[in-house]
Amino acid sequence: MDVMNVRRLIPTAALSCAALLGLTALTACGSGSAAERKDGKLDVVASFYPLQFLTEQIGGDHVAVTGLTKPGVEPHDLEISARQTAKLNDADAVVYLKGLQPAVDAAVQQADVKTKVDASTLTAMEKHGNEVGGHAAAHDDAAEEAGHDDHADHGHSHSESGDDPHIWLDPVKYAEVAKGVGAALAKADPAHAADYAKNTDALVGRLGGLDKEYAAALKNTKAKVFITTHAAFGYLAERYGLTEEAINGLDPDSEPSPARIKDLQKMAKADGVTTVFYETLVSDKTAKTLASDASLRTDVLDPLEGITDRSKGTDYFSVMRSNLTALTTALGTK
Repeated sequence: MDVMNVRRLIPTAALSCAALLGLTALTACGSGSAAERKDGKLDVVASFYPLQFLTEQIGGDHVAVTGLTKPGVEPHDLEISARQTAKLNDADAVVYLKGLQPAVDAAVQQADVKTKVDASTLTAMEKHGNEVGGHAAAHDDAAEEAGHDDHADHGHSHSESGDDPHIWLDPVKYAEVAKGVGAALAKADPAHAADYAKNTDALVGRLGGLDKEYAAALKNTKAKVFITTHAAFGYLAERYGLTEEAINGLDPDSEPSPARIKDLQKMAKADGVTTVFYETLVSDKTAKTLASDASLRTDVLDPLEGITDRSKGTDYFSVMRSNLTALTTALGTK
């Protein structure tokens, strides 16, 4: 079972039932499908910001996109109202990421939507734990040669592993998702298929440029290890030869053990870590405490789960470039 979902099973189930009870009454005043829209646009519901942004970029003037997760709401903890459930049921298409938001998964499964696009099926998903990247493998090899378990004294915990949903933080994987969404929109609205294809190509091209920026900037850094609040940057770390050490696992609301904090302090000293990264939508208390105790700096590394007035950028690309600046500053350049 996905580690992020265990603690939410009961609330999600209860919420889904409540939403369904209100569905009949609300459907009558729903917004209606694209066929009923006065502007003739394809009516699409996107589960959270990265998928909303992607769908808007590809759909352009031919789609009307509604996001289920409002700015400032941590998407892992989204609770869907009965009105949102009714909106979902009236939509022409829904774009979501199975495994990230249990309430959305339940609502989509029950909704009568013709086009359901699950982003997790559009690129390869991997299981990630508290540590992701080449650092663990290197230390494992050294430990085997030395005849002892390096994980016991160096803090390389692979606990709380599960399917990592944070695919949008890897520009290459995000581009793969874009291609799948573009194809789905073209199938749902064939009259505008050429425009969807053109917009998809443009977005994929921009993501290819972003990938090159990251690869060039992170190729020759002094350090390769960085510490984050929760394990959101595993795909990014693997893509660019880095190692992410997360205070928490894939669940941003989980609490680290005292042993994990102690191990991170030892690891930071051994690997020349300078900075502990926190994020905007969850508490920064643990990150700042760890940084203070280990005499490290703090900075924001945004997992881009939503854009708010605290975000260092106004859209996906500007925030990703802010993240790149933060990473290169923390890791240093040779």
